[in-house]
Amino acid sequence: MEKLTKIVATISDKRCDPEFLRQLHEAGMDIVRLNTAHQTPEQAMGLVENVRKVSNRIPLMLDTKGPEIRTNASPNDLIVAKDQLIMVKGQKGFSSDDQCLYMDFDGFVGKLDIGKKIMIDDGEIELLVVEKHPEHLICRVCNAGIIQGRKSVNLPGVAIDLPSLTQKDIDFIEWGIKNNIDFIAHSFVRNKQDVLDIQKILDNHNSPIKIIAKIENQQGVDNIDEILEHVYGIMVARGDLAIEVPAERIPVIQAMLVKKCIRQKKAVIIATQMLHSMITNPRPTRAEVSDIATAIFSGTDAIMLSGETAYGKYPLESVQIMTRTAHETENSKPFLIDSKVMPHDNDISVFLSKTAVRSIQKLNTRAIITDTDTGKTARYLSAFRGKTPIYAQCYDHRVVRELALNYGIYADFMDVETSKKDFTRATLTRLIKKEEIKPEDLIVVMAGNFGKKSGPSYVEVSTAQNILSTEKH
Repeated sequence: MEKLTKIVATISDKRCDPEFLRQLHEAGMDIVRLNTAHQTPEQAMGLVENVRKVSNRIPLMLDTKGPEIRTNASPNDLIVAKDQLIMVKGQKGFSSDDQCLYMDFDGFVGKLDIGKKIMIDDGEIELLVVEKHPEHLICRVCNAGIIQGRKSVNLPGVAIDLPSLTQKDIDFIEWGIKNNIDFIAHSFVRNKQDVLDIQKILDNHNSPIKIIAKIENQQGVDNIDEILEHVYGIMVARGDLAIEVPAERIPVIQAMLVKKCIRQKKAVIIATQMLHSMITNPRPTRAEVSDIATAIFSGTDAIMLSGETAYGKYPLESVQIMTRTAHETENSKPFLIDSKVMPHDNDISVFLSKTAVRSIQKLNTRAIITDTDTGKTARYLSAFRGKTPIYAQCYDHRVVRELALNYGIYADFMDVETSKKDFTRATLTRLIKKEEIKPEDLIVVMAGNFGKKSGPSYVEVSTAQNILSTEKH
């Protein structure tokens, strides 16, 4: 049986030949992520072309840089010792040296007070503000290390009013629109306005690209309800999030965000360091496998690989480990229908969807087959987190790709003129041929007799061979 939890893999333009991508796809990769913080549009274009050579069903997710602060570019690394005092300024265009560390945000000093922390390079270096002056800060180095140029800077507990989109982000979004990208994952989303800023660009170009909000600071967590109203889904980006908030709160926040997304029928991706050790090692740690299983037990739509597939030594093995862990975890996951899933806008769909998913529990049905125009019906079925695949037949190639991100859904394109009888027969025949189901398996068909715009009107439960036999007459 198909795994139900999807896998997002970050791919670099340095390693993206079609055969490599085909191997990852066959191993269980469902979505390709492009990290624009480390690419130009020209570099990304080759990656996009190679993905499409492998399959037109693999969605592409473009990850923006978003509003962030970094250390200024500098020709020399700054070596610091524990308890050393260091001057810090916010001023673009200056290189850091032994006398001063420069940040690329001009209002940096004004945002910080004595006692606040500055976390550099994903928290590798921690500075504590001990003095504040009009033009600079004096900070104590909390741990020895090396501060390099262009490294990330996090300010836990400090709200920074940076523009939500950099010019590079805008250029990449417009490039994504032109090249038919499926998702934009926007970094450091703090509130709904950050999302609306992107949506405005998409609307101006009449683009159907869906937005994924990356939640990686306290503001994003605090404003999650308003953010969810305006996005297709979210990514729980635990790297920066664990620097912005105490690390021990991450599991609780993660579980809360997953539950909210399921109930609101929004996609949710768990990301960052899921198999970090496999960047250099052929096998994962037990803690990493447990982390993946915990995310799956919580009901997440997708889990994500970053450096493991972008530049790691064992990209294929990383996807294979994730796939095997997903299968094992899903097989033992308790059956759960969340009664608090927000209702569909069609009461008939609500009733039939619950009936279809409950049949899995009551009758041990092996799959749900449905057709969907916009993807709403399939996503509603998905929100109940059943234990079998949902095979969705779609009338739009883009919807096929969008549903690749959602839990349990495996979508295929179907011509708009296909009849109900032909849709059922063709789907069952294909699944039996692929050995996804057996002729004697109980199958749920949820479909409609009144045209695709009217939504589903019935649920049928029978063996695949009985349904095929009936459809012939």
